Amino acid sequence: MKETYLGVDVSLLTYEGIISDLENRIQREEQSTIIAVNPEKIITAQKDSAVKKLINNATYQIADGVGVLLASKLKGGNLKSRVTGVDMMATLLAFAANKQHPVYFYGAKEETVKLAIENIQKEHPSIPVAGYTNGYDKDEAALVERIQASGAKILFVALGSPKQELWIERNMDKLSNVKVFQGVGGSFDVFSGTVKRAPAIFRKLGLEWLYRLISSPSRLKRQLNLPIFLFRVLKEKNNK
Repeated sequence: MKETYLGVDVSLLTYEGIISDLENRIQREEQSTIIAVNPEKIITAQKDSAVKKLINNATYQIADGVGVLLASKLKGGNLKSRVTGVDMMATLLAFAANKQHPVYFYGAKEETVKLAIENIQKEHPSIPVAGYTNGYDKDEAALVERIQASGAKILFVALGSPKQELWIERNMDKLSNVKVFQGVGGSFDVFSGTVKRAPAIFRKLGLEWLYRLISSPSRLKRQLNLPIFLFRVLKEKNNK
């Protein structure tokens, strides 16, 4: 269940659909990867075939940006709602607590990841935390061994995109115990409280990008990817 925009796949599954599918894949001992897709990442994929391959090889390409939702409407597609990276992480955390799947956290600053875990444990007291490592650890081989030995079933990697996805791709085969990998960007900052999310009304209307632009005008150049993306999608549609 996927749609394609400018050669980049996007999953049509909801949070619930992904969790249901993941349960079956975990039972079959299959590994799964989750990557957030937005207009900026799709535009990058037009210039970099490695990024496009990285996205399309993922198990679930979640529609993180409202622009992807708008593109589906323009094409008469079936994408009905966003699946944001931070909310997907929150959904996976609840799933891990419910099913007692050990979780490992890798990335961000030491104080950020520690505080994020503390807050997560307050919300999910029963969640099994297999361990954590900040994003400044340089010994990749030792880190991979540590994660594998921890018994983690779910791994969150917060190194920024595409660095985190490349790290996952590079090490998946060595992490046979891990069944779910998600690159989560700045989500540890959100869970730690270091970075505040957009108010609920902005999130409900799919206007988090506008809130972030108002809060940080320097993001304007990045936000210009949205009209460029929609124009290209419309052009592709009209050329068919």
